[in-house]
Amino acid sequence: MSSEHAKIHVRGLKKSFGRKTVLDGIDFDVAKGESLVIIGGSGSGKSVTIKCVLGLIQPDAGVIEIDGEKATSLSGRERDQLMAKFGMLFQGGALFDSMTVWENVAFRLIQERSHSRKQAREAAIETLGMVGLGGDVADLLPSEVSGGMMKRVALARAIAARPDIIFFDEPTTGLDPITADVINDLIVSVREKLGLTTVSITHDMASVRKIADRVAMIHQGQFIWTGSVGDIDNSGSEYVDQFIHGRAEGPITMDIRKP
Repeated sequence: MSSEHAKIHVRGLKKSFGRKTVLDGIDFDVAKGESLVIIGGSGSGKSVTIKCVLGLIQPDAGVIEIDGEKATSLSGRERDQLMAKFGMLFQGGALFDSMTVWENVAFRLIQERSHSRKQAREAAIETLGMVGLGGDVADLLPSEVSGGMMKRVALARAIAARPDIIFFDEPTTGLDPITADVINDLIVSVREKLGLTTVSITHDMASVRKIADRVAMIHQGQFIWTGSVGDIDNSGSEYVDQFIHGRAEGPITMDIRKP
């Protein structure tokens, strides 16, 4: 895919922390409206990859383009304009404990002063409806809703400002299998309804199979396999096969000290 046709275009992305190389030449593209899911072991660089694209971490080298425009080394108004294209669902939800559900959902709208509080509340309730929650939860605190509802609220917050691109960080972590499947269905529904481009990182293979169009596996700082989610069971990669079946034996070794 050429950079002109990619929503997200990344080439040669590198990042080290001290002597530890985390990203060692990452290349990938995400088309408009596509869902890319990044898989890989803990510490393999999944989170660092999306943080570089978001501009939260400055890469050591490489090209990142959003809608054909370079996204690295931006500052001030240009960076604000870029960030307006992004939404994020954080692992664990990361809701503000002292704010009500609707204030959490409308946080960005209020901070950017694009809406009055009345308008922001109305927009929040409308968005809550998109994730299957009624207005009766709007004035509750996060501590007063279940874990599954918190994930829905976090999803509503991610889409409230109608961004073009959403990043999902372990969207089903901590949820039982049934609730996780509900969240996966909501992610697919919201993406299709709003025409979103999404990049997700997850260890949950049920989630991968439900929400992904394409899958990329990262190992030792590089994408070692990228393909359609339908091809994941016949990837031809020992690394992918070991990961998706959760086998201890295989080419991926964990640094675990024995007692």
